Amino acid sequence: MRKSRLFSDRIVTSLAHAFIGLFGLLCLYPLVLTLSVSLSSESEIVRHGYSALPQMATFNTYIYIFANSGMKILKSYGITIFITAVGTMGAMLITSMIAFALSIQSLKYRNIIAFICNFTIVFSAGLIPWYVVCVNFYGLKNNILALILPSIFSVWNMFLMRTYFSSISPSLYEAAKIDGATYLRIYWKIAIPLSKTAVLTVGLMYALQYWNDWWNALIFINNKDLFPLQYYLYTILSNVNAISSGRIPSGAAAGISLPSETVKMAVTVITIGPIIFLYPMVQRYFVQGIMTGAVKE
Repeated sequence: MRKSRLFSDRIVTSLAHAFIGLFGLLCLYPLVLTLSVSLSSESEIVRHGYSALPQMATFNTYIYIFANSGMKILKSYGITIFITAVGTMGAMLITSMIAFALSIQSLKYRNIIAFICNFTIVFSAGLIPWYVVCVNFYGLKNNILALILPSIFSVWNMFLMRTYFSSISPSLYEAAKIDGATYLRIYWKIAIPLSKTAVLTVGLMYALQYWNDWWNALIFINNKDLFPLQYYLYTILSNVNAISSGRIPSGAAAGISLPSETVKMAVTVITIGPIIFLYPMVQRYFVQGIMTGAVKE
């Protein structure tokens, strides 16, 4: 009986591993396809469509992107890395502190503050009032802060973190208060360590938001030296489409077959390269509990 049970367990485990492996390959396929198309000839892509293997492999797409814009792309990378790092840390500090405060049952006007935050999710003043406030009141025009401050707080992320903080036993806070700890110390020494999963999850959301953001640059930035990576590559893609459609002369690009299709994939490869390595570093924390061993009966 025991041998048959072990044999059935092995079968189930093997099937589970096979299913997970197959699912992983299906998830990997779009990335392989994107890289393959970016290295393919534009004419072959138009003639035969997309393929998992490069068709008449060429670097014309990357030559066009980096020929005259290599240093500018590196500078845009630096700006994007800066706003992602600073924006994520600032957003996490603000979001986690507000979430922690709202998780305290004894906080005065707690429900009113939560209602005001919730109200902003349902109702919005609109684009024009938002732009006027950001530019005229905060001075966010052609400023690096214009790429950070408008996205520094998300009510949805705050409520997500508040849920995690609320699951922490109040007895921990009470014990810390008896020992003389302030709420700031409780927040930093107890709430944050026990909510590592929430901190990393929300932090990853903020990091992806800042890394992929091009809207704030479109609205607030006219200085090309402040273009983040996403928006700078967006301008390159727009120029390629305009040249290919004949709306503007090709000029220096006349000697290169402009890859209007493959450039989309090349831009994707350039933008997702660094951020994709962040997932394996953060994923291992997702499986950890936030209260394991925190409270003993």
